[in-house]
Amino acid sequence: MPTRIPHNRLSSSLTLSKSPLCSQCLRKLKHRQLSTTPQLRTRQRAQMFRWLNGPGDVFRHPLPNSTNYLNAYDKSGGLIRAQGAKPRDETYAEAQNKDPADNLGIDDSIKDEVELDTEIQSPTRRGVQRAAKKDRKLNEGGEMVSKDIGLPKEEAEDLMPFPMNRQFRSQPVLSEELREEIHKRVMVQGQDIRTVSASLNVEMRRVAAVVRLKAVEGEWLKEGKPLAIPYAKAMLGMLPQTPYVPASPVTHESINDLPVHSATTLQMFHPTSESRHFTRTDAGHVFDRTLLPAEKRIPHAELVEIQQWYNEGLQREDVAKLQRKKIEGEERIKKEKERVRAEKERLLVKKAETPRWEFRFRDISVENVGKDGRDRRGVGARYGMPHEDRKKGQIKIPTRVD
Repeated sequence: MPTRIPHNRLSSSLTLSKSPLCSQCLRKLKHRQLSTTPQLRTRQRAQMFRWLNGPGDVFRHPLPNSTNYLNAYDKSGGLIRAQGAKPRDETYAEAQNKDPADNLGIDDSIKDEVELDTEIQSPTRRGVQRAAKKDRKLNEGGEMVSKDIGLPKEEAEDLMPFPMNRQFRSQPVLSEELREEIHKRVMVQGQDIRTVSASLNVEMRRVAAVVRLKAVEGEWLKEGKPLAIPYAKAMLGMLPQTPYVPASPVTHESINDLPVHSATTLQMFHPTSESRHFTRTDAGHVFDRTLLPAEKRIPHAELVEIQQWYNEGLQREDVAKLQRKKIEGEERIKKEKERVRAEKERLLVKKAETPRWEFRFRDISVENVGKDGRDRRGVGARYGMPHEDRKKGQIKIPTRVD
């Protein structure tokens, strides 16, 4: 067996070697040993830490009941909407020369309670909260309430979460009180979704979604499942909300947007005489014989009729009576249609009861399946039918846009 090379001879040969490759390796080794020393910060890194320790320090203690978006603060970390008529491009030097407590509109009596950040010359959020706590008082019901410190309402410029995208505005969400009121009116008081939507200025589909989600929440509480209440409160605190005001409900969204019918997407020229009174009903029939006019296709067609009653000079009490009478008539018509449908179903279906089962028989025609054999009235429709998208020659792309 050959003898081993001594370790000292190997190290000395590497050290005394003058080849370019070994010199390059030694230089790399020397660089790696020196890389453990602290490196100089780059310009971007220094700017980031300068912002975090300066204007960005206000986001460590966010302002309560506010969105706290970047666009709501200036370069010196001051809340823009609390600065009155000061423009949004206020410089850092100008912010240093003014009293930061005046930016929030705080009274002189509680100004001393506000902590001032000496580095950025703007009041911290914790100082504002403590100042508001000092000024709490009891209301008539014996509850603790806080005095308004004069913070203005958020403007459109304050609702931009992305400063580089000035076209996007953060839309308000329903507050917890408003959702509870919607659920109470529908499930407890028995009001229909259309009435609740018109009275609270919330779209009907959103009202239905709130009722369904509240029902799911109630089921989870009965089953003992945990709810993400802290997460919900945190999200509601960071988003603009639509509050519930019993006296005058706040408009949350448009509730009477006209849906676009597929028949109206085509451009059409219809000749008619000048002496003819061409109405919206006639215009709808030009596109489609079953197309209703706009005032009947909107979600809340009753609002147009109510406004017409007001234009005729009727008083509020008379309008309320006519509205209740119309709602009762619609309920009667709805119940009558349901009764007729149930009676027709009872006559068409023959039942045969046994001790364990109930068999139902219905007369079926082969013509009920339709031309393509997929009509829902055909036999086997309730059990499903395989799709034909894998067959050759089938059109697999949409042929129309509704």
